[in-house]
Amino acid sequence: MSNTACRQAVAEYFSALRAMDVDRWVNTFAPDAESHDPVGTPPLVGHDALRQFLTGIFSVFETIGLTEDHIFVVGDVAAVKWTGLGRGRNGKDVVFEGIDVIECNPDGKIISLRAYWNPTPIIAAVTS
Repeated sequence: MSNTACRQAVAEYFSALRAMDVDRWVNTFAPDAESHDPVGTPPLVGHDALRQFLTGIFSVFETIGLTEDHIFVVGDVAAVKWTGLGRGRNGKDVVFEGIDVIECNPDGKIISLRAYWNPTPIIAAVTS
């Protein structure tokens, strides 16, 4: 796979998140993709699990989005340092950071995502 195809998949993944478009975001993944978000939690496998995960996240946020600060692509793998900004449905704003390691297939779909971040304080802030 070229760096370009993986870079495009990564760009679409983050753009769909910023648009808060669940279906568009799920479509960036291969049907049997595996996501560890965050790393250390049980993996999400397949479109249904991914859709349920993101719908749950969006349910506590008025707005949320991740911006790619740095993208490093080698072949079919990208490492992305990102910054997240969100406003909870409780009116509280949060800023958070993380790193995603994303592997793409030859069709430009994500087959594996490993997200390194801690959602606990963010979710606590927007649900308290």
